[in-house]
Amino acid sequence: MSATVFREGHDAVAANVVLRDPSGRSGPWTPMRELAPGTDRWGAEVTPTAEGRWTYTVEAWSDPVATWRHAAGIKIPAGVDSELMLTEGALLHERAAAGVPKKDGRAVVLEAVDALRDEQRPAAARLAAALAPEVVAVLDRFPLRELVTASRPVPLLVERRRALFGSWYEFFPRSEGAVVEDGRPVRSGTLRTAAERLPAVAAMGFDVVYLPPIHPIGTAFRKGPNNTLSAQPYDVGSPWAIGSKAGGHDAVHPDLGTLADFDAFVARARELRLEVALDFALQCSPDHPWVTAHPEWFTHRADGTIAYAENPPKKYQDIYPLAFDQDFKGLTRETLRVLRHWMDHGVRIFRVDNPHTKPVVFWEKVIGEINRTDPDVIFLAEAFTRPAMMHTLAQIGFQQSYTYFTWRNTKDELIEYLGELSGEAASYMRPNFFVNTPDILHAYLQHGGRPAFEARAVLAATLSPSWGVYAGFELCENTPVREGSEEYLDSEKYQLRPRDWARAEAEGRSLAPLLTTLNRLRRRHPALQHLRNLRFHHADNDAVIVYSKRTRAESGGHDTVLVVVNLDPHHTREATVSLDMPELGLGWHESFPVRDELTGETYQWGRDNYVRLDPGTRPAHILSLRPSSPIGGSPN
Repeated sequence: MSATVFREGHDAVAANVVLRDPSGRSGPWTPMRELAPGTDRWGAEVTPTAEGRWTYTVEAWSDPVATWRHAAGIKIPAGVDSELMLTEGALLHERAAAGVPKKDGRAVVLEAVDALRDEQRPAAARLAAALAPEVVAVLDRFPLRELVTASRPVPLLVERRRALFGSWYEFFPRSEGAVVEDGRPVRSGTLRTAAERLPAVAAMGFDVVYLPPIHPIGTAFRKGPNNTLSAQPYDVGSPWAIGSKAGGHDAVHPDLGTLADFDAFVARARELRLEVALDFALQCSPDHPWVTAHPEWFTHRADGTIAYAENPPKKYQDIYPLAFDQDFKGLTRETLRVLRHWMDHGVRIFRVDNPHTKPVVFWEKVIGEINRTDPDVIFLAEAFTRPAMMHTLAQIGFQQSYTYFTWRNTKDELIEYLGELSGEAASYMRPNFFVNTPDILHAYLQHGGRPAFEARAVLAATLSPSWGVYAGFELCENTPVREGSEEYLDSEKYQLRPRDWARAEAEGRSLAPLLTTLNRLRRRHPALQHLRNLRFHHADNDAVIVYSKRTRAESGGHDTVLVVVNLDPHHTREATVSLDMPELGLGWHESFPVRDELTGETYQWGRDNYVRLDPGTRPAHILSLRPSSPIGGSPN
């Protein structure tokens, strides 16, 4: 943190930071240092030790000892007022010593007082005694402060690490273990059969398994395959059309099992070190119990009917949105009840569907209430909407946000957008880069084949601390419902999609090995677990993007990762990569060994380097800078 600190005149100033934990207790204060001489900008690093709402205060003060040191260091060597300066120094150090505990070095300061008053010693020696490193060190810890001025307390929200860093995997429980014959569903998968998929998800290195809504699905206006309006009695409908006679947002769909089955699913995930994230969609099917119990929670049209959801040209006849202007308190109260219900069953992460269609103040109230008692609960905003709304949702409490990453595919688009995300916005908006979702199959994946999937996975996993994959990505599923659409053909949103994972892996069609490698590298390299350390470098080919991440390693030194990606899934691309060496902690003319974490090969790199990336065999380099390693030629 930093602050501007100054005062009138020429006397020295100093500053410190005081942290107060969520209970209001203050810890030891941290001294600040001027960030650059003459700028009046002071800074310090402080580390809160627990989750919750902290505050910090900056205290600025006049530093009489530093003022005296500066003046005495000029006057005494010049023989100007030497004895007067030494007397004033003795008085100052005597005052300062009174504020130093005996056990922390008071005697050291008093010895300096005696030396300053010893007229038998040369003036230079008396001054040197007061400037001795051991004296300075004690008074740095226990300074003599005058004219102390404190800032107002500044809030500091401390959240758990998963709010910043994690790998997400999304799948539909009803598809795992499902049976489909001749295109017709015979049997739905259950939470018990879905739990059998968890070991494979954990083996790929994912941290979070995210489930779409698991609640009862309405039958009124139920959608058929590919979002058709003519559903058959056997069609399963959209999980986002929540609510039926079997219950609403606090119930489990009978086809999936019971609440006990959900508890077992969460327990199995926990055994595998996976967290369960649950979709939270504040909307209802026409059959939801709220429709009859709370008609005031819905918008009624002029003919008396309830308005269904629309996002022109899309229509969602099977979904009623909520209206918040009639009973804001009631909806808030019910929302908190439902969230706490699932929290009681082990859910600490919620992916919130379309939060931008609800009042911002509603989410501020809900998230604030939840995090006041449970600061570890994380909310992910699924808001593909205008930038101002996305940023506002992040600022009022959402710990993570979906982004426009899916639609940023060229080099210029990625550099511009990541510059925005890793800049000022990074102080409040944490991106989660999903490479695909049940709603979004970008044209880049539709037409780029397997190399496009590989490139996007590398980009998402190394650009953002949090990234996500929707099941089927590892099988390179890329068929749209029609040309120009981003909807999947035979979308899993409307039908069961059992997949033969074992066969795909046996035939070498699965990207699971790449996803596993990427998640392993993310855990191994602290540099990949941050956002604001992202730096782009130059490549003389518009289809080749180069960036690095560098951070301090716990073992000392720095962890540095350099990534080079071919953005063209159809052609081999060659380029000269020109590195900004100081950003890597290196001199302009140094050479250094690197290891390609994707292949295990090692090379010697310098400021300018030739690369050749073939989308069929080598779509990217993920290079770790190594202090020493065998050299294996240039990467081509």
